[in-house]
Amino acid sequence: MRHLISLDDLTDDELRAIVRRAVLLAERPRATYSTLDGMVVGIHFRKTSTRTRTAFSAGALRLGARIIAYGPDDLQTNTGESIEDTGRVLSSMLDVLVARTAADPAELRAIATQDRMAVVNAMSADEHPTQALADLTTIVQRFGRVDGVRMLYLGEGNNTAAALALALSRFPGTELHLRTPPGYGVDPDVLERAGKHAARHGSSLVERHDVLDLPADVDIVYTTRWQTTGTSKPDPDWRTVFAPFQVTTELWRTSPNALFLHDLPAHRGEEVTADVLDGPRSIAFAQAENKLYSAMAALEWCCGEERA
Repeated sequence: MRHLISLDDLTDDELRAIVRRAVLLAERPRATYSTLDGMVVGIHFRKTSTRTRTAFSAGALRLGARIIAYGPDDLQTNTGESIEDTGRVLSSMLDVLVARTAADPAELRAIATQDRMAVVNAMSADEHPTQALADLTTIVQRFGRVDGVRMLYLGEGNNTAAALALALSRFPGTELHLRTPPGYGVDPDVLERAGKHAARHGSSLVERHDVLDLPADVDIVYTTRWQTTGTSKPDPDWRTVFAPFQVTTELWRTSPNALFLHDLPAHRGEEVTADVLDGPRSIAFAQAENKLYSAMAALEWCCGEERA
């Protein structure tokens, strides 16, 4: 069993292989498989989720596994049992645990100290690795490659932005232009790690805290909702700070062929205008569907290459 808690848990070859597998799975959208036949997958979500929870639940079923779903109050961690003890017990009964905590990833690392059950990070406070897998799958579908893709990201430097930085920097020639509001940038540790990947691959990663001199002729414009799941803003005037980073049709004046991505859910009129999200350049809902295929590919990888 292998854990997927951060994209940095994957080698470059493993990352590419998971994305290739997801693209292949997407070509047969209603197919079922037997790669996880006989396995039991636990789905533990302490925070709300539509796409990720459904993707992993449906994906596990389509791969032949059984699932057990846990709500936020179902485990004895709520009554004081340690994370380590919980992981030890679950690992004696489950083959995979998919968990969304929106908390410190150290919790997931503690569960992963055993070697009988794979642990998948379905979103922690610092990173949303499976979202990035869906994003890469979508990019390959539309461009035939990730190498050389140029992306403009506007909005909070949240866990989705962190995953994008750690993912795109692993592909040669990519450019990721992060424009985040002052005080809401990507975690410096993530930028440092992504920067090391970029140096190895000849890719580019730049963060600025303004919307001046935006790059032209980008391939993708990406945003996320301003209020990330499980977080709150300490500044009561944060919406004023975020307002200049809204995605509008004006961005397509200098990048007329750019596609629009959004990890959803979206708040029309806040981070993006309705005419962009529902417009002809938006592929946000195809991107959402790809969460299923990337979840399936991730589950297969966690359960061993021989099963995939």
